[in-house]
Amino acid sequence: MPTERILDRVSFIVAGAQKGGTSALDAYLREHPELCLPRRQKELHFFDTDANFAVEPVDYAAYHANFEPHPPQRLLGEVTPAYMYWPTAAERIASYNPAMKLILVLRNPITRAFSQWNMARQLQREPLPFLEALRVEPERRRNLPLERAKRYTYVERGFYVAQLQRLWQHFPVAQTLVFKSEELLTNPGEVLARVAALLEIVPFPPLNEKSVHAREYDATMGADEKRYLVSVFEQEIRDLERLLGWDCSAWLA
Repeated sequence: MPTERILDRVSFIVAGAQKGGTSALDAYLREHPELCLPRRQKELHFFDTDANFAVEPVDYAAYHANFEPHPPQRLLGEVTPAYMYWPTAAERIASYNPAMKLILVLRNPITRAFSQWNMARQLQREPLPFLEALRVEPERRRNLPLERAKRYTYVERGFYVAQLQRLWQHFPVAQTLVFKSEELLTNPGEVLARVAALLEIVPFPPLNEKSVHAREYDATMGADEKRYLVSVFEQEIRDLERLLGWDCSAWLA
């Protein structure tokens, strides 16, 4: 297929999950000679910005302007982990490119929630202690528009089963790749080999291991907070194990 035909639209997206290691994966992807990612920013947030879809037909010109491909690059891709969580993103992505390949990095939802809260605290977006923030999350989601409530979705973003099933309503499972964040951390070469197979590109060159945006926490998770989250997520984690054939016992240890 001529290069011009391949580069006329985005071919792959790293769509989740937030605080799952997607920044490190973005850094790896940028070192592959066949891949072109946005030059100026990591997360484009095109498909989770409702204003972009307020008028039909959708204008994708601003989206495509983020990419500046040059040979031998032949695939456009981006990394916006919020797409997995955003309710309408999967349908919008499928309408844009039904052949899109989707990569999902899933982190233990218990530690993911704590990481998101720490980030919110450091950005001075969250005034509440962690356990209190967890307990008021349902009220915040009920009473705030999703655009505002999304910054407080520490628990809600960790219900991966429903999010994956929503994606698979719009895309064949064969167009998706799902793996644990700890796999990327401990065995990035194997993960990148699976990414290369999904995208049908040559193998990744030897790369130095990357850890991007690994924030220092202001506090450690307390026993009460951990017990609360285990009670919230235990059934979800068991359901995820059945869905993906995974062993996630370490997430509950």
